[in-house]
Amino acid sequence: MEVSAKLAILADAAKYDASCASNGSVRRRDPNGIGHTNGQGICHSFTPDGRCVSLLKILLTNFCVYDCAYCVNRISSDTSRARFSVTEVVNLTLDFYKRNYIEGLFLSSGIIQSPDYTMEQVIAVARRLRTEHKFGGYIHLKGAPGASGELLREAGRYADRLSINIEMPTQRDLDKLAPAKAHSQIETSMAQIREASVEAEEDRRAFAPAGQTTQMVIGATPATDSEILEKSASLYRRHDLRRVYYSAFSPIPHADSALPVKPAPLIREHRLYQADWLLRFYGFTFDELTTSSDLNLPLHMDPKLAWALRNRAFFPVDVNTAPKEALLRVPGLGARAVDRIVRIRRYRRLDVLALSKLHVPIHRARHFLIANDMRPASLDRLNLARQLCLFEPN
Repeated sequence: MEVSAKLAILADAAKYDASCASNGSVRRRDPNGIGHTNGQGICHSFTPDGRCVSLLKILLTNFCVYDCAYCVNRISSDTSRARFSVTEVVNLTLDFYKRNYIEGLFLSSGIIQSPDYTMEQVIAVARRLRTEHKFGGYIHLKGAPGASGELLREAGRYADRLSINIEMPTQRDLDKLAPAKAHSQIETSMAQIREASVEAEEDRRAFAPAGQTTQMVIGATPATDSEILEKSASLYRRHDLRRVYYSAFSPIPHADSALPVKPAPLIREHRLYQADWLLRFYGFTFDELTTSSDLNLPLHMDPKLAWALRNRAFFPVDVNTAPKEALLRVPGLGARAVDRIVRIRRYRRLDVLALSKLHVPIHRARHFLIANDMRPASLDRLNLARQLCLFEPN
């Protein structure tokens, strides 16, 4: 098969993996090599949903020994199959980079023969790019759950980022749709990457400087947002993940009858990303973002606003005296705005004009804040929700 034909198949097969953002890496550049992980000279393209894509994102092969019901590359699928050689992936990466099409490589693969054999092939690509061609661009390698710790350590020496997909929010979901996989095995591989990263940091060696990420499919099973966020919080805490990616389920050709026939709404994916941001940067816990009576995030408003409306007794918050942790819970106040508020209020008291100059969206925050010349009106929860949701995107 021609390389161009393989590329058409294996680039299309890789589109379902969302965990390929290229931020967060700083790699020492060989002056005699080519490429770098940041800087100028990078051309970016954008997908119809607004995602920025500047990596050559491909599978080494879409042959796979697993039969995961949600995966178009499962062994029982009748999709067209292809496999790159190591040399073909290396040459494609270099050719695309020299033409300024990409800033690096995202390489995943179906599992062929065994997890160890698959990782050996994936690592061989990165090794040749780094050692033979002195490639200094970004490399993200997808790890194979169950691969040996030694191979994962070697992968981290060449890759800027490693990722191993958790796949589903619960083991119950995996048992239903991917019975050959187990959260325990996946998390063991995550723990090995975390351990290697800590050891490398202590020895001041480079190991996956952009950290590790994972991805889970949402909407393919009845798993609630509460279960999804609980799993994400656990992964962040136990394995120090850089990020969890949420991929709304999209029906695939000739799908298993156990799967939904309609795609999961993208707004649900969006709300989970917003909630995830609150977990990582705003001091929220997963159990604060949903309730026992409603285990899913509301789709018509962002999760921070939903929490604020459920906890009106927490407000109003005085912008001039409240601790940073309280300000972070005010709808409309982002983390950077809060940092600026805390810094500036040391020297002056803040009023509405000052908050406007800090780009605080007064129309949202005014219901929850006290400033020098501003006190929130007494609004019942229903009317407040109606007012604020007018400013939510459709």
